[in-house]
Amino acid sequence: MSYSKITGGLVLALAVLVSTAAFAGSKPGSLYLVSAAQVNGKQLPAGNYQLKWEGSGPAVEVQFLKGKKVVATTPAKVEQTPSKSAQGSAVIETSGGGRSLVEARFAGKNYKLVFPGAEAQAQNTQNGGSSAQTNP
Repeated sequence: MSYSKITGGLVLALAVLVSTAAFAGSKPGSLYLVSAAQVNGKQLPAGNYQLKWEGSGPAVEVQFLKGKKVVATTPAKVEQTPSKSAQGSAVIETSGGGRSLVEARFAGKNYKLVFPGAEAQAQNTQNGGSSAQTNP
């Protein structure tokens, strides 16, 4: 095996490791909700929340914090976006008179958190789940 093939393989392995590490560990973010919304069956009043998430790969567990207190926890999926968001935002799904948080997008970041849809959240609530919201 030639030196250039070994070097190329190491560079590729390093690139994969760095991209995977981008989602590993605890990531902080913040989210401002203009009005109340529900996530994973939990009602979050309007206001500022800090989000922290942990996990490897795209599947993560997100904690919503108000100050130092965890007010909700929910699974989410980290997804790449084609470009960096100009500002942080929450994507809210409205159905049946309810408002469910389905995405959190972060200013200056090229990824977003995707939360289970309203139907999945309702199912999780029936099974004892909790909810939360994010905005880094």
